[in-house]
This record gives sequence, structure tokens and C-alpha cells, in this order.
Amino acid sequence: MSIYDEIEIEDLTFDKTLQIYHYPCPCGDRFEIAIDDLRDGQDIAVCPSCSLMIKVIFDKDDLPKPEEPDQTQGQQQVIAAAA
Repeated sequence: MSIYDEIEIEDLTFDKTLQIYHYPCPCGDRFEIAIDDLRDGQDIAVCPSCSLMIKVIFDKDDLPKPEEPDQTQGQQQVIAAAA
């Protein structure tokens, strides 16, 4: 496995909707890695268009916390169904 570069996580962009970090690749596409993969200890982001890979330098404790399901929304649905 050949690593193109090592990049600090602060230099990657986080897409909250897709829950992925991405970083521009020299080929014109971008390296991508899911936040769940980072939480599982994986640190290699891959470009889907070419064979390049980067190593993401990060501290697992500094990753955004998983969002909890919205409890109030579920309660509102139960109350509406009971009415």
C-alpha cells in the first residue's frame, strides 16, 4: 500500500449530511473517508477515481460525537397518534 500524503484532519472538509470527510485529490476528484471508519480506527482515505490514498492524522477523541436521535420528535409523534 502506497500512501500519497499524510493530512491532518483539520485540513479535511466534513460533510455533515453524508457524514464523510473529504480532501482534494491531484486527479481532480477527492479523497473520502466516512466518520464511522475513523471512529473504528481506520485512517486511510481513498480517491474513488484513481489509486491514490492519504493517511488521515487525527485523535479519535476529537471526532464529532454521534448525533443522538431526537427524542422530542418521537414523543410528539406518539402524542399525535394517541389524539
